Amino acid sequence: MTDHDIAVPFEGVHQAGILEPAQRAAVVVAFLVTAADRPALRRMFQTLTATIRYLVDGGDAPTGRGSDDGLVSTPYENGVLGPGTVPDGLTVTVSVGASLFDDRFDLAGVKPARLRAMDEFPNDALDPEHCDGDLLLQICADHRDTVLHALRILMRATRADLQVLWQMEGFTSPPRPSGTPRNLFGFKDGTANKEILDRAELIDQLVWTKSGGDEPDWVTGGSYHVVRLIRMFVEFWDRISINEQQRIFGRDRDTGAPLSGRRERVAGPEEFQIPSYHRDAHGNTVPLTAHIRLANPHDGTADDRRMLRRGFNYSAGIERNGQLDMGMIFICFNADLDRQFVAVQTLLIDEPLVDYVSPFGGGYFFALPGVRDADDWLGRAMLD
Repeated sequence: MTDHDIAVPFEGVHQAGILEPAQRAAVVVAFLVTAADRPALRRMFQTLTATIRYLVDGGDAPTGRGSDDGLVSTPYENGVLGPGTVPDGLTVTVSVGASLFDDRFDLAGVKPARLRAMDEFPNDALDPEHCDGDLLLQICADHRDTVLHALRILMRATRADLQVLWQMEGFTSPPRPSGTPRNLFGFKDGTANKEILDRAELIDQLVWTKSGGDEPDWVTGGSYHVVRLIRMFVEFWDRISINEQQRIFGRDRDTGAPLSGRRERVAGPEEFQIPSYHRDAHGNTVPLTAHIRLANPHDGTADDRRMLRRGFNYSAGIERNGQLDMGMIFICFNADLDRQFVAVQTLLIDEPLVDYVSPFGGGYFFALPGVRDADDWLGRAMLD
């Protein structure tokens, strides 16, 4: 039994799939909303809510929503998980894109203030066919069949109102030998999350968006949801020295420790070792261009730029040039898109790592506030 072999609570101020540890399997799917009008959009969100509730709670298939009796009727369930479904740590996070707030549904006046089409940074090679969307589903579970089962059930339930634009499957590696899972460059990925998740006040400051100022009232409890599809040139990476790899990241590959430390985890109140640069002004130990040093100099100036990461690895076969198509589904959640993700990504322009990666897709989305009770539904505050 895994830590997620129980149902993750569906109801709450915030959606699931944000603070929980990343499960082993995931898929992110962006959709075009084809609902005919605003009432149809409301019904779509209500159907989406009811279907997610069924999927995460587990149990028998709903009655009256498909039957296997007769020759022409079809069952509600697809049989991938047997006759019903199982919780398996499933979370489904629903987020909306800037394009949903055009003139189709009279939502322009309630668009989250910083929501827009994803920026293209100087080192990106964005493919429009893998970018943006009206709505995003982030489906995660402990097993791949649970994720694919949920995707099929959700798409069937909303087929009249949602059309797939792009999707990417991902996975999380188990900690080897311990600590934080690794990316496909062999480095531990997401170590800095511990700084945020252990402190409720930081979660409130860095993850959850609040109403007020230029933000509409309904956004409280939601979060700016960034997805970046990043191809990693693993074959090129495998041909450079371990010393160069470590200096590019600023961490020891085997232990995950910053080059200024000895191990990823340390004893005491800070379980994870914080990089220290105060005696390394010229970058002799951790280069000034190292990924972790550019992203956060740990001098107090970047504390409000930190973000909660929840990424996954992906492997999608072979590219046309015969190279392995592997990489990362970078995912992060932010209280303020510009203050956090965009600010950090701007600092990383032209870092040494850009020779080995190529962001090609994804989007900016806004994770809706959670469902408070049995009468609530995703998107209700946005549409009421």
